[in-house]
Amino acid sequence: MSIHIRWLGHSAFDLTLNGAHVLIDPFLTGNPSAPVEADQLAADFILLTHAHADHVGDTVAIAKRTGATVIGVWEVHTWLQNHGVQKTHPQNTGGGYMHPFGHVKFVRADHSSSFPDGSYGGVACGIVLTVNDVRLYFAGDTALFSDMRLIGDMGIHFAALPIGDNFTMGPSESIEATRLIRPQSVFPIHYNTFPVIQQDVTNWAQRIHNETEAKAIVVSPGGSFSL
Repeated sequence: MSIHIRWLGHSAFDLTLNGAHVLIDPFLTGNPSAPVEADQLAADFILLTHAHADHVGDTVAIAKRTGATVIGVWEVHTWLQNHGVQKTHPQNTGGGYMHPFGHVKFVRADHSSSFPDGSYGGVACGIVLTVNDVRLYFAGDTALFSDMRLIGDMGIHFAALPIGDNFTMGPSESIEATRLIRPQSVFPIHYNTFPVIQQDVTNWAQRIHNETEAKAIVVSPGGSFSL
């Protein structure tokens, strides 16, 4: 089994899953923390948590260039098809599907969702990705909600949680989310990209160590690690 994770800043990830290249929320153009350009990335699949510009990002350009299949909720699927993306796979909250690289289940997130052109983007979601019995939870943009405990009941090994506050839950709520989800390791996202979501990630990691049973993983944009 091989799960390699590279953080591209903000909420964007470049995953290598048993040889498949899977991108999550590839916001690179306009992302001051992005370590690479969009045209430098390989992609077989792209997963989208919701339709906001800082998550859809460069999806259309990457999908057209690489032929990647984009996975998102129905409204995301429809919008992408209307913008010339030929390969999409629609899912929705609570639904799961076994893709070639692993099982993808869309779960609840408390957040809004609209496309850069203002059109309706459906509901925002988190993603539980299961690869060879290892479960990764990418929360996307969300507030804290008590049913995160149910997500934790799925047996989460790795959780990527927003800590930026203002648009999503902040550091203290992410600590409580970690207690509810009970992952082996937790990774901070959606922070320090812009001044309004500036956070002290070193302090956050120390709180994870002191107040939860999880291990905090912190890397700079472009940094990588394996599970």
